[in-house]
Amino acid sequence: MAEKIKIDVVSDVVCPWCAIGYKRLEQAIKEMGIEDKIELEWQPFELNPNMPAEGQDLEEHITEKYGSTIEQQKESQERMTDFGAELNFKFDYFDGMRMANTFDAHVLLEYAKEQGKQTELKMQLMNAFFGEHKDVSNRDILKQELEAVGLNATEAFTILDNSDMRKNVKSAESYWQSLGVSSVPTVVFNRKSALTGAQPVEVYKQVLTELLES
Repeated sequence: MAEKIKIDVVSDVVCPWCAIGYKRLEQAIKEMGIEDKIELEWQPFELNPNMPAEGQDLEEHITEKYGSTIEQQKESQERMTDFGAELNFKFDYFDGMRMANTFDAHVLLEYAKEQGKQTELKMQLMNAFFGEHKDVSNRDILKQELEAVGLNATEAFTILDNSDMRKNVKSAESYWQSLGVSSVPTVVFNRKSALTGAQPVEVYKQVLTELLES
């Protein structure tokens, strides 16, 4: 029998395609019944590392960064909302929605990994941002989301301002970028091969099948 498949998901908590890609990967794993053969770890990537603490209006941000018109943005959001609904993930875009700085969230995800609750916190933060109109850079919100998945917020916050921990997250971001990761989600299998973007469930199944048979 093959050893566990190590999956690294390089992503950001404010990346809609990361939510869709992960939910499709999760569906593939569940339908194949191989949950016990997978070791999954989330790796940090900031879509907007220079985002100010107060964030930026989402429409303005997307227009500035990608040159998309408001109409194109609305179409894209409707498409993502439909994809999300198929996967039981809620996208609730709203007027005045703001893009957030996510560095603190990534530091807390490292803490959650040590506690065995990284995926739970990741999905909690994605749900908060996309489905509950919450600012995931706000420390009061982060505290609530930590507690919602049963993590010790007081302990987590001592780590949040630890300079070594913050440097480690920056180093991890640099490491994945040095390997050529420039867009997310990037799903890395056994640190040998990777798929970029939110792939269909069948594509994930095909790759996982090949890995189990190798």
